[in-house]
Amino acid sequence: MITYLTAEINFPEVHLADADGLLALGGDLSVERLVLAYNTGIFPWFEKDQPILWWSPNPRFILFPEKLKVSKSMKQVLRNRDFTVTINQDFKAVITQCALTKREGQHSTWITKNMIDAYVKLHDQGLAKSVEVWQDKKLVAGFYGVDLNNGVFCGESMFTTVSNGSKVGFISFIQNTNYKLIDCQVYTNHLASLGAEEISREAFLTYL
Repeated sequence: MITYLTAEINFPEVHLADADGLLALGGDLSVERLVLAYNTGIFPWFEKDQPILWWSPNPRFILFPEKLKVSKSMKQVLRNRDFTVTINQDFKAVITQCALTKREGQHSTWITKNMIDAYVKLHDQGLAKSVEVWQDKKLVAGFYGVDLNNGVFCGESMFTTVSNGSKVGFISFIQNTNYKLIDCQVYTNHLASLGAEEISREAFLTYL
């Protein structure tokens, strides 16, 4: 049974989520609620004109940095240094580009104006990061996510306008940071090719 959230900042136990991982709906996107959500293995994901939907899927899709897979062709791309990768140089631009990217199977973006405003507030408080990929001084790819300050980075969305752009940013970020786990939330072929794998929700929660 899906829980309807009130103004009180709390969530039901994650084991009450349905088979798809949907746990609750409603509430708000305040910094306090988002921090509680991510620290208990929950994240918001909904499309425009839907209520706020909160998820805690089982299994969870994650990447252990030491298991990162970099193909020979990507190693060559990285060696060529055609791209420059930065962190937190333009969070608003990255999340906005992620919102504008059309994705297969989605009728509208889930990164609404309210979502952008909420994650910009998280960023302003040091709780969200962006990774920018530049080519010829132009922003061509990037991604953003929530940093729990406990060794876990929760990836939210990425975009690219050039071949291999987002892969360069993702690989460089992992190779040059010290996270113990990257939360990728739900399965994608793209991240599976880079070494991401599924673990149980219970196992994921132990890392939080």
